[in-house]
Formats: sequence, structure tokens, C-alpha cells
Amino acid sequence: MKKTMTLLVAALLSTAAMAQRTQKPVLHAKNWMAITGKPLAASSGAAIFHAGGNAVDAACAMLGATSTMWDALSWGGETQALIYNPNTGKVIGVNALGVAPSGATPQFYTEKGMEFPPDLGPLAAVTPGTPGGLMTMLAEFGSMSLKQVLEPSIQLASGYPIEAQTANWLEVQKENLRKWPYSRAVFLVHQGEREAPEAGEIFVQKDLLATLNKLVEAETAALNAGKSREEAIYAAYDRFYKEDIAAEFARGCQEMGGLITKEDLANWKVHLEEPVKTTYKELEVYKLTTWVQGPVMLQALNMLEQMDVGSMGYNSTAYIHALYQVMNLAYADRDFYYGDPYFPPEEPVKGLLSKEYAKERLKEINWERNDTLVKPGDPYPFQGEQKNPFLHYIEQWSNKVSHVSPSIHKDPMQTDNFFAGTTSIQAADAEGWVVSVTPSGGWIPASIAGSTGIGMSQRMQSFVLDPRQNPYNVLEPGKRPRATLTPSMVLKDGKPHLSFAIQGGDAQDQNSLQFFLNMVEFGMSVQQATEAADFLSYQMRNSFGGHEIKPGYLTLNQNVPPWVRNELNQKGYKLDFRERTSGPMNAIYFDRNHGSMWGGSSNYGEDYGIGW
Repeated sequence: MKKTMTLLVAALLSTAAMAQRTQKPVLHAKNWMAITGKPLAASSGAAIFHAGGNAVDAACAMLGATSTMWDALSWGGETQALIYNPNTGKVIGVNALGVAPSGATPQFYTEKGMEFPPDLGPLAAVTPGTPGGLMTMLAEFGSMSLKQVLEPSIQLASGYPIEAQTANWLEVQKENLRKWPYSRAVFLVHQGEREAPEAGEIFVQKDLLATLNKLVEAETAALNAGKSREEAIYAAYDRFYKEDIAAEFARGCQEMGGLITKEDLANWKVHLEEPVKTTYKELEVYKLTTWVQGPVMLQALNMLEQMDVGSMGYNSTAYIHALYQVMNLAYADRDFYYGDPYFPPEEPVKGLLSKEYAKERLKEINWERNDTLVKPGDPYPFQGEQKNPFLHYIEQWSNKVSHVSPSIHKDPMQTDNFFAGTTSIQAADAEGWVVSVTPSGGWIPASIAGSTGIGMSQRMQSFVLDPRQNPYNVLEPGKRPRATLTPSMVLKDGKPHLSFAIQGGDAQDQNSLQFFLNMVEFGMSVQQATEAADFLSYQMRNSFGGHEIKPGYLTLNQNVPPWVRNELNQKGYKLDFRERTSGPMNAIYFDRNHGSMWGGSSNYGEDYGIGW
């Protein structure tokens, strides 16, 4: 009997040990943590911490470095962030998403025969947001100068050994890059069969280097004139958006047929705003509001809180079906009700995030089969006395979108492209500052604007031109498109508990939701949760290209057992399998019992973390 018990205990311990194994180790730190999409960029954050900077300084350095390295984004893209301020105990939202230029109207694009704005080229560009977002975060919440924070980016622009992933993607996209003279000059540096740089080759960006140095020059001149640290950073901000950099950016854009003017750049501004939140059990979960898809995860959590998720079993048929159906409902609401909150009509956020609305939506779930005809709900009764002005559009709603435009996101079942664009940044320090960022835009193949060295955003494609598709997200000059970019932050007892973000377009809140549940419901470590066997739905309107939808399509991890596959087939799902399905998730867990941080960085791509 004793021998049997010993063997049983050994077997259980072995099983537990196997369950804890991950392809990458968990990161441990006491003083600071820096995680992002490239090893060199993570090193830039570490360098800032070693020089005495706080988490905001480090996040800004990593943002600049990833933009310089074209880590599926560039300096002309957009920045979305959540910042926990330990001095106030508040979470701040940073809205640095660009806007449609003054000449961009639905009529402009429909007259060109387009059902949606294009996904590539100058006519896909909104105004750049990342430079303004970086400088605003640094001025308001950082401690260092812009010169200090940009030093890693300046060194990278001077020349760095380019990684195989980026170099090879440039080669794949060379036909597109040839269309734009400034992109061709920067990226296609060789003659012959291979025109892009080779892996490990020193990649130099002289024009971008000059632009970054101009920002430092503006800051230095302001400091020499007696301006404060913050005022000097905003002097650099003005040089980018109102002076010679803005003039060249607008000129270069218009030369290639784009619409952005110097006035568009001068009129754009960053919004520091209050994020939205919900509670899940004892946790407060924070997201950016309807100008991105962040509330999707909050809506899903409100519905899942009504169930006993943990008892379903991890990646069981019941669990996968429940999450898929909940996401169907949340994403249908996203596709119809989300848009720029600074433009009318006003989004029904209170209703969408109501716990009572979540209960009402749950009544629509078919527990036996996937419902391919899910429509947006009606949150207005949960707003108070308001009436829904767009019910007539919902009556006409269909999951069939006829147009399919050329796109780097051609097939939503190709998850490599589904995860294209964007990176993520996580930073935290011993003082309590925590930063979660999901920057994006201006990814390869980007059209570079003049001699600025800056690739323009492609975010215009996320607008719709027909109010029947989404009356809150119709293209309008000065308006932000509803983007997919969605950092996350969780507080427990008023203190940071989790901070996480992921790249991946419409998959972001799917993976983020599963990451959260992996830790909260299934007891995974932060690293286990970043490498977990997530699944992906395509039953929402793709935010890119032709806004296609694939009802019932489901990507599973290849380790999902046969009986679960069979049961899902019987529920009407069309299955696809991948070796890695977690997406490139980066995260920090705050261990209050021991006063330490645990960092997780997915094994999906090139994401990398450093802690101390």
C-alpha cells in the first residue's frame, strides 16, 4: 500500500511538473520589467531603467525602438496605452490614434469605386500618432529628457543588424514597395534578385535619423532658452506636427497622391482619457473605450461571469463553445456600435457594459450549435431613457460582406497574417508605475512620406463608408477609425495585478480574454498563459481590407484532442489547426505576497523580456 501511494504521489508530481514546463522561462524581477516585440528593443528599455528612468521612460524608449525597427509598425503609426499612476492610484488611457485627413470623405472613396478605404498606400493613411503619443506620455508621466529616451532609436537608425523576419518580409513585399519612391530608396538597397537587406546586414535609415535628431535639436534649444523638461519635449512635439517635419511629411504624402495636409497635422492632438472598466469577481479590468475594440473583452467577461467557467474544463468542448458564442455576441456589438467617442453619434457605452445587458444577451446563445446569424443587440434600454436610433439598420444586418479587396490580410484563416501589424510593450518599476501599450500602423509595406523616413499609417481601412455597416464608424475628416488595438490592465484591491497586451488585429481581445481566464480560472503562471493553446474565431467583420467575415471558422491548437474536435464539428464548426495559437502576448503579473514581478513573453514570435 505504501509503495502504491508513493508511486501515485510521484506520478502526480511528475504530471504537475510537466504542466509547468514552457518553451521560454518565466521572468522574475524586483525592481523593473521591460518586455516588447524585439530583443534589441527590450534592451533599450533595460538601458533606460539602468540609467535611472521610470517605467514610462522605458516604455517610450521601447516604443521608439520598435518603430525604428519596423516591428510590424513604424513612426507614422498609432499608439494606444494604459498607464497606472502610483501617485494617484488611477489608470490613464492614452489615445494617440491618427485621424482622417480633411479631404477624406465617403464620397471621395466611393467615386473611386471603393467599398472601403484601401489597405495600402497614401490613401490608406491617417495622421501619424506615435510621435505625439510618445512625447505626451514622456512629458506628462516620465522623468527623462526626450534626448535620453530617443538615444536607442537614434543608434538603431544609424545602423543595426536587421533580423531575418523583417528583412525577408521586405523582400516579399518588394513589388508594393517599388510603387513609392521614398520606400524604394530606404528598403530596396540592393540590385539583383534580392533587393531587400539580408538578415544580419547593417540597415541604415539616414532620413529617419535626421528626423529624430531634429526632435532632439528642438528640445535642446528649448532647454537652452530656459524651458522646463515638459515644455522642451512639447517644443519637439510642435516641430513634428507644426513646423518643418510636418511640412515635409505633408508634401511627401501629397506627392504620392495622399490627402494629409500640414493643417491636418497641426490640428491633431493626443487625448488623455479615462478608460472603461468592468469587474470580474474581485478584479477590476481596464480597457480603452470604443475608438478601439477594448470593450469587447469587458462585454465578454460580463457574460462569462454569469457562468461557472472553471468547471467547464480547460479547452473542453463546452468551454470553447461558450467562449466562441460569447465572443460572437460581443464582436457583433463591436462591429455595429463602436467608433470615435469624440464624434457623434454617441456610442451607448453604459448599456454595452451593463451587467444586465450581458444577462439579456446570454439568452440568445444556442448551446447546441454555432449560430452563424448573430446580430448586434440593443443596449439602449440599459442606457436609461434613450431609444436606439439605428434599429432599422440592425434589422438589415447580415453576416455576409460581399466585397473582398486586395489585402495583406487576404485570408482570415491564415493566422500569420491575422497577427500581422502591431507590437506590444509592457513596463513596470518598483515605484509602482505600470505601462501597457499596443502600438501599430505604418507596417511593412509602408509608403514613406518624403524625406522624413517615416512610414505612413494604413489605418484608414478600418473605417466604413456606409452607415448601414456601422453608423458610429463612418469615415469623416478629423475622425479616428475604430481600431483593433487594445492593451489591458487589471487591478486587485486598487493595486496592479496584471498588465498585458498582444498584437494580432481582430484576434487581440480573443487572446487577451483567454490569457486572463488561463490565469484567473485555470491557475496558470503568467508564462504558461502566454504560451497556452488558445483558439481563434473569425466570426466578426475583419477590421482590414474588405472587412470579410467567416462564420463558424475556428482555429484550434493542434494539441486539442480528437474527441473535442469531433464534438465541435457536430456543433457546426469548420476547424483549422496550428502549432502555436497563443499569439505574441506579453504580460506582467504582480506578486503582492512576495513583492516581486513575474513576466511572461510568448513563444509565438520574437517577443522578449528583461527584468531586474
